[in-house]
Amino acid sequence: MTSLTRVFSFFPKGLLPVVVLSGAVALPAHAEDLPAILADQSVVAQNPLPDFSYAGYGFGTAEIPDVENTLDVADFGAVPDDGKDDSKALLAALKAAHEGAGPVRVQFHAGRYLLSEILWIERSGIVLSGMGMGEGGTELYMPRPLNQIDDGGALDEIRIYLEENNKYERIPDANLEVLFSPYSWSAGFIWARVPNGRHATYLERYDRPIETVTKIASGTQFSRELIVDDTSALTVGDVLQINWHNRAGPDGPLVKSLYGDTKEKIGSRHWELPDRPLVRQATRIEAISGGKVTIADPLLHSIDQDLPAYFSSWEHLSDVGLQDLALVFPENPDFGHHNESGFNGVYFTGVHNGWIQNVRIANSDSGILTDDLANVTIRNIVTEGDHTAHYSVHVGNVHNVLVEDLTVFNPTVHALSFNTQSTKSVYKDAVVWTTPTLDQHAGANHQNLYDNVTVHVTPDRKASDGTPMYDLYKAGGAGYWLPGHGRYNTAWNVNVVVASGVEPGGEIVILAGSEGPDARIVGMHGNRTIRLDHTPEPYVENFNQAVENVPSLYAYQLSQRR
Repeated sequence: MTSLTRVFSFFPKGLLPVVVLSGAVALPAHAEDLPAILADQSVVAQNPLPDFSYAGYGFGTAEIPDVENTLDVADFGAVPDDGKDDSKALLAALKAAHEGAGPVRVQFHAGRYLLSEILWIERSGIVLSGMGMGEGGTELYMPRPLNQIDDGGALDEIRIYLEENNKYERIPDANLEVLFSPYSWSAGFIWARVPNGRHATYLERYDRPIETVTKIASGTQFSRELIVDDTSALTVGDVLQINWHNRAGPDGPLVKSLYGDTKEKIGSRHWELPDRPLVRQATRIEAISGGKVTIADPLLHSIDQDLPAYFSSWEHLSDVGLQDLALVFPENPDFGHHNESGFNGVYFTGVHNGWIQNVRIANSDSGILTDDLANVTIRNIVTEGDHTAHYSVHVGNVHNVLVEDLTVFNPTVHALSFNTQSTKSVYKDAVVWTTPTLDQHAGANHQNLYDNVTVHVTPDRKASDGTPMYDLYKAGGAGYWLPGHGRYNTAWNVNVVVASGVEPGGEIVILAGSEGPDARIVGMHGNRTIRLDHTPEPYVENFNQAVENVPSLYAYQLSQRR
């Protein structure tokens, strides 16, 4: 049975509901059925658990819209299955979509379209839609990588940054010394961005002035109410960013809020660029009453005289979508880590309230890459093929992104990655079949959740006592961004399925040797007894036992809000 056949034997047809509970298990009605970290007030007080349920489209509570106004790519000359390059026709269709007003669905037919140009989405309300990601659906086939395609200068800054900072992949034993590829963590054949936007910042000299809207006087972490001295520039419904800077060096209060009283090394990037926000939270103004402002989701950090913050403008698109497509690349050689040629599917940047759903990606260098997003749902995604990808679905420099029902068949360097400056984001109900990693990539990423994730592992090393071991938390990231993550990153009901290498009744060591402080691991279990080697020490509960009454923390917290 092929991987694609396996996928469609268990994936539901059509759209999934906003909340998906695993199996038929009901949410618990009594506190005694809950883990202590949810129910015991003394435990809760000592081990705060963020409310992750605000991740996803509409802060977790809105349905992804159906866009009825359609624009047919056939009207612009795009014909599937004729063996001809459809790029000009598809670009013409997108040009017409950009020239229109209001939401529009750019509709493909069933069959294969050939694409050798980047499809740019640069206005709100544009949705690219096919006829499904499986047999009989819509396939975009990209025969050439991005390094052979003109990006119009979009990656010039990162190219200069790589050269000026001597970013080389050096492997002497393989006679390899090449500049990092700009396609390792950016660019895609479908690329959403604000026109002339700059959603990934590399060189300080290109930094643009931040437009401050108003300063915030005070607010308490995990609350939604702020005190603002001057609300005249605020309007209910505004989508803005809250920015926290660290201008107080290695021991500043923001570093303390990020990492607590950890003994872990704190990398220099946390204080060497004080004019850039170290933490950003995109949110919406829900209510204004006098000087009190209510925002849509809980504060990442407190705000006071010692830990100041402010509202700033945020240039973004909204209601951008991609759905019901397969993105297929030819079988291609693996040139190694940071040496990708650019077989990347989607680069989603600068979007608030958007979605990618029902998409299959084959033979990619990276399936979906993200940057500068908030409240985006990425749902029902399949990545496959024998080619080793850098990322399957990457979560980096984003806030409140929900990735649910992701199935990873292909080998990856980083399977499920919370990357630099990602916050309050969630991988829910993901299944990783090959080379799984829970990659927490260093760089002030914090308050993120692995929720009801299943990983299929084969031990690839031995612990000091000879017990089979697998480095599930194998992480990347630069030393100047250490530690691996900030406070309150959580793994809930991670199911470790040992494929081979451990006898029935035997034990496996799960290694997490490069993590960050105050992690929460609740309900890690599997088909073998698990021993956890986690540095620094996390909060652990229900170990080697699933939390059956709360299979999904995200779904439970969302039900509590409702």
